[in-house]
Amino acid sequence: MGVIKNPEIKYTQLFINNEFVNSVSGKTFETFNPTNGKAITSVQEGDKADIDKAVAAARHAFRRNSEWRSIDASQRGRLLFKLADLLERDIDYLGSLETLDNGKPFADALWDMNAAIASLRYYAGWADKVHGKVIPADGPLFAFTRAEPVGVCGQIIPWNFPLFMMSWKIGPALATGNTVVVKPAEQTPLSALYLASLVKEAGFPAGVVNVVTGYGPTAGAALSEHKDVDKVAFTGSTEVGKIIQAAAGRSNCKRVTLEMGGKSPLVIFDDADLEAAVQTAVSLDY
Repeated sequence: MGVIKNPEIKYTQLFINNEFVNSVSGKTFETFNPTNGKAITSVQEGDKADIDKAVAAARHAFRRNSEWRSIDASQRGRLLFKLADLLERDIDYLGSLETLDNGKPFADALWDMNAAIASLRYYAGWADKVHGKVIPADGPLFAFTRAEPVGVCGQIIPWNFPLFMMSWKIGPALATGNTVVVKPAEQTPLSALYLASLVKEAGFPAGVVNVVTGYGPTAGAALSEHKDVDKVAFTGSTEVGKIIQAAAGRSNCKRVTLEMGGKSPLVIFDDADLEAAVQTAVSLDY
């Protein structure tokens, strides 16, 4: 089918407990087409109150004997496979939406969509293969390790690969039985909200995946500092990563994964094709 010009904007609300809802404050913010600077639409602006609601939903979904905690690991994998299938079904729409919101060429956005699909399927395959091991012990002892989910995972997504990076974060978290609260970049919230609708369509229980759009200093900070969040994963600048690490330590010493400040290094040797190297450097830097 290919690129869809002016794709319909279907979702602009927060996604909490499998429902699209307005922010507690009622505030909104605009997301812009970076190619012309024009506003695309207004999106609900979540803040601490909304993060609290989303975390509470995620915590409830993670409670002992909940629907999510009770399903088999293989079923978690099937849900992720279903999510990947739905993403593939809507790949042209999502690629067009990301082109509109992010500004990258459709061919690049389509590559990202295929990579996101592959990522979800990869982690879906791991869902029933994460296990502990028996450790030899002397005497009448039996020692073993058992892999358990961490709990509620806060996930802060960058603007450069919005849906691809989201798949990288939610894929392993969901495969291993965690629940998530996602804060997409305020510059590129639209594809994350559409993916949230596919999460519900795929059949994930309420509260397992939540998406709160908003700004870093409010929604992002609240997620990093929340004492009922067990882990936070962030991709973005080194400066903000340090702030998140400090907030995680101050609150409840939550686990932290930080991907910060990468910048496409390129080594060109004397016998290299300089023209090809320049084209590659420009492409990677974008």
